[in-house]
Amino acid sequence: MALDIDRYAHLESPLQRWDPRLKIAALGLFILVTALLQTIPMAMVALICGAALLGLSGLPLRFISHGLSFVLVFLLPFFIIMPFSYPGDPAFHWLGLGFAWEGLRLASLIFLKALAIVMMTFTLFGSSRFDISMLALQHLRCPRVVVQMLLFTYRYTYVFLGEMRRMHTSMRARGFIARMDPATLRVYGHFVGTLLVRSFERTERVYKAMLAKGYQGELHSLVTFRAEAADYLKALVVLAGGVVLLYADRAGPWRVAAQGWY
Repeated sequence: MALDIDRYAHLESPLQRWDPRLKIAALGLFILVTALLQTIPMAMVALICGAALLGLSGLPLRFISHGLSFVLVFLLPFFIIMPFSYPGDPAFHWLGLGFAWEGLRLASLIFLKALAIVMMTFTLFGSSRFDISMLALQHLRCPRVVVQMLLFTYRYTYVFLGEMRRMHTSMRARGFIARMDPATLRVYGHFVGTLLVRSFERTERVYKAMLAKGYQGELHSLVTFRAEAADYLKALVVLAGGVVLLYADRAGPWRVAAQGWY
């Protein structure tokens, strides 16, 4: 089942009431800072900040855990792959494979930063309607092609999944049972081909309908943005936190302490 990231955008919280333009600009820069971090202690601080922002957003814990579970499945193998594949002198050998502490450090750094970024992304897009966030991106002079690609990809992912579910239900109604044999592979091959053809045909119909309604490559909306002093203050706090975090990560004494920590 698809994850509607803006399902709880109607909730009341300081982040839902934040002007979307300033929210995207401030949190986007904080995410960039998090991606540039090079020490584990500062990555842990970024993770704590991401968790704090999620808490302020008021998004349900069950909703968040459902989304994070997919990320954890992707990230956890790094703790197995990187320590045993890092080039250099291994600290010891296990089952014929060399284990490097530096590989474990890098895996931990990637894990912490990725989890923090995903949390901030949930906060960013989960606290506003997705179409409003895209409109805010357009106001921030993001290229129109990029904005519309994001919007249409998000919107028609659910159309694509709905078409896939209907086709699968139709196959089961005709008595199809998946087995591990060549016949099942042929059926799934036809399934994928038919799904792509139907999706392409539907895309053409939607595009022609949009042209008929006056679409000219730009988003139009009756929504108006108005930033207040509190919105600028929130952005200033987030940006200041990002600057402090990056300085602490790059400063000499902090780096020495961090290297001694791991």
